[in-house]
Parts: sequence; structure tokens; C-alpha cells
Amino acid sequence: MFFRDRSDAGIKLASVLKKYNSKNTIVLGIPRGGIVVAAEVAKLLEAPLDLIIPRKIGAPHNLEVAIGAVAPDGTIITDEFILKALDLSREQVENLAASVSQEIRRRESLYRKGKSVPDLRGKSVIVIDDGIATGFTIQAAIKSIRKAEPFRLILAVPVMPSDTFDVLKDMVDNLICMHKPEYFLAVGQFYSDFDQTTDTEVVRLLEENNNKFKTGSS
Repeated sequence: MFFRDRSDAGIKLASVLKKYNSKNTIVLGIPRGGIVVAAEVAKLLEAPLDLIIPRKIGAPHNLEVAIGAVAPDGTIITDEFILKALDLSREQVENLAASVSQEIRRRESLYRKGKSVPDLRGKSVIVIDDGIATGFTIQAAIKSIRKAEPFRLILAVPVMPSDTFDVLKDMVDNLICMHKPEYFLAVGQFYSDFDQTTDTEVVRLLEENNNKFKTGSS
């Protein structure tokens, strides 16, 4: 299964999520590309669109090596095997996470434009990205959202490897993925157009949805 672009993936994903069309539903996209997919879902479900930004924590001397991940509220998950191999202490991890959290706050400020973080308590929360590879970073977002006590938590993506699906399926109330290939190199291989999403586009999509709910239009 291939997608023309992120909007196409969002429209297709939205058709699978129709049953969650409710005033109690909120859609959270993961910037940047996940916001484009999530915007199409929010549009069809007539649901508010917001965001959550989990980010990986890189190793001290090689930032490409993920030793963990952190969510906006400071929730941290770690790869204990790598921590042991690199002989990293909990204090070191927390210091590295604090630096990553600064970047999360910077991005949130850029994207939210002063809008407050939504209250997820009792909500049906749908988390959306344009695809998932290992699923490690998204686990920090899932753990963070659980703390907010939603009514239910749905993770929905166009594509992820089948083994990642097996890892994540028990962490959420419902995991929806339209394509679970055995052969997986990168998310972009399943899109004809996978150009980088800009910060400007993220802000535009969030503001369009926000303005819709401000005016009460449908």
C-alpha cells in the first residue's frame, strides 16, 4: 500500500476512524509530518486538532544513538540495555533529557502561538503520525498521555513495520495501522511525495482548525 502524500494518507486514515466522530474526541498530531495527516482526520471527524512532541534522547557522544525519549511533560523512557552498555547514570540521562525538553518547549511555543495545552481527561484521544519505524519515541508520548487520564487512547498511523505494531498494540486501547509491511526500510518508502513539512505549514494547519472551533463553524 502506497500513499500519494501525507494528505492522501490522512484522508484514507480518516475513513477508518469514522466511528470516533464524537464531541469527546481530540486529535493529536506529531510534528511535523504527522500534523498534515492529523489535520485531515480532524477535518473529517470535526474534532479539535492539537499536538504532542516526543523527542529522542541521543547518546552524549553520538546524538544519532537513541538512549531514550522524552515527552513534553518530562516523561522519560530509556533503553536500559544501551544505558548499561554506555555506563550512563540516571543523573546523566536526566541532564540530557532536560536539554531535549528545552527544544520541545521551543517548538511548542512556535506552534501553539500562546494556545494552552488541552485537557485530555475523559477524552477520546487519537494520536497520529505519518508513520512509525521503531516506535521507541512514541512510547514516551503514550506514557505521558496516559497520565492525563483520557477515556481512551487510540494510536493511528498509515504505516509501520509489523514487529513495531506487535510492540505497541498493548500500550494503547486501539492501534490502527493501514499497512504493516514485513519489509520496511523507512516511512518515506511508502509515499510518492514525502517532502519535509515546514514549520509554517504546521502553524497554518493548527490555526485553521483552531479558528474553525472558535467560530463554531462546521
